[in-house]
Amino acid sequence: MGALINHRKRQEKMLALIQARRIPTQQKLLRLLEHAGVPATQSSVSRDLEKLGIIKHRGFYRLPQAPDGASARGFLSLVSAGDCLLVARCEPGLASAIAVEIDRARISEVAGTIAGEDTIFVALVKPNLQRATTRKIWELFG
Repeated sequence: MGALINHRKRQEKMLALIQARRIPTQQKLLRLLEHAGVPATQSSVSRDLEKLGIIKHRGFYRLPQAPDGASARGFLSLVSAGDCLLVARCEPGLASAIAVEIDRARISEVAGTIAGEDTIFVALVKPNLQRATTRKIWELFG
């Protein structure tokens, strides 16, 4: 259980650092994590970047953002959670409509969705499909 807590703490700190700073390399991110007292290895940082959907844009890491048209439709963000789950954030009140649109798209990797007020859980049919599915969902709203 301790490893899972450390894993989550590391990912949360990575997200906070990337939102707060311009980080050009994994080595810089690793140094910042260590400076913050969060132990990490280069391979764990690399895995976490992919799992969290972090992208490199103009030489710096950043969280994926909604394409221009997506935010107007209420779709704000999409991140991996575990091996078979994506979590989407939406404008309040729009999660159900967005989940229906994802379901209607019949994306082969998606087993189904569960929507709340502003959050959608997207269940995947098997592990490690987050990257491809994330790309397809962004295209749907792009």
